[in-house]
Amino acid sequence: MINSTQVSYFILSAYFNTGVFKYLIFMIVMFLYMLIVGSNLLLIVVICMNRSLHEPMYLFLCSLFVNELFGSTGLFPFLLVQILSDIHTLSAPLCFLQIFCLFLYATVEFFNLAVMSYDRYLAICCPLQYNTRMTFNKVTVLLAVIWSYASVLCVVPVILSVPLQLCGNVINKVYCDNFPIVKLACSETTASNIYGLIATFLTVFVPVSLIFFSYVRIFRVCFSGCKQTRQKAVSTCTPHLASLLNFSFGVFFEILQSRFNMNSVPNMLRVFLSLYWLTCQPLFNPFLYGLNLSKIRILTRNLIFL
Repeated sequence: MINSTQVSYFILSAYFNTGVFKYLIFMIVMFLYMLIVGSNLLLIVVICMNRSLHEPMYLFLCSLFVNELFGSTGLFPFLLVQILSDIHTLSAPLCFLQIFCLFLYATVEFFNLAVMSYDRYLAICCPLQYNTRMTFNKVTVLLAVIWSYASVLCVVPVILSVPLQLCGNVINKVYCDNFPIVKLACSETTASNIYGLIATFLTVFVPVSLIFFSYVRIFRVCFSGCKQTRQKAVSTCTPHLASLLNFSFGVFFEILQSRFNMNSVPNMLRVFLSLYWLTCQPLFNPFLYGLNLSKIRILTRNLIFL
């Protein structure tokens, strides 16, 4: 039996030999990372520099873009090192740090999208009360609560996993994940398993339920309102819904892969889908919102071609 304090590193076994193509893959992944950092950073600067964008919807978007930078930075530097390495190992402290970062990214993403749906609900269903109910102070408090709550929620599984007695150190993924480590444990894992189910419920189903409730109310108002109301709802809600569906698809597959046996799925497809929620969402959001929201699109164009 191997105690967790004796496991100094984990082996990431989902990597496969790509030969000389590893340099091409490295360049492609590096380009994607630079594109993610550049696009999200550009929109953060645009929102922060223009007072006309210091409104609740854009402040929530700014938090979303910061989270995309945080999540991609929790993955890509590790991924780039592993692509060039012949031995795919990661030290235990860095592995648990990556688990915390990726969990925090997913939790903040869902709750940020939930708060954005609430903001759209107030703007469309209660336009006369919007400015009094969604003040700058309330936006600040909501964002502080999201990040603080998510940090506490995500540090607990790491605290529960670190002291586990492990019978191995091989993780069949290209990055560190908590549940595969829990499955390596020789000691009692009831607390980790129960908390994992509770955390999944709080992270995914609670915010998605809030989003569903908000959009039921929004659609009810749209169908009973005038054409102008419907157009406003479509222009502001379409990017949000597209972002939610894109992220939910990736997270849904990741939960399935973590909890169930997916050996029947080809390894390359498993690797691609396990990376989908961590790569496509940070790349998808800045272009989705930057192109669809006219204020951001115009100001971004002015900044680039200044």
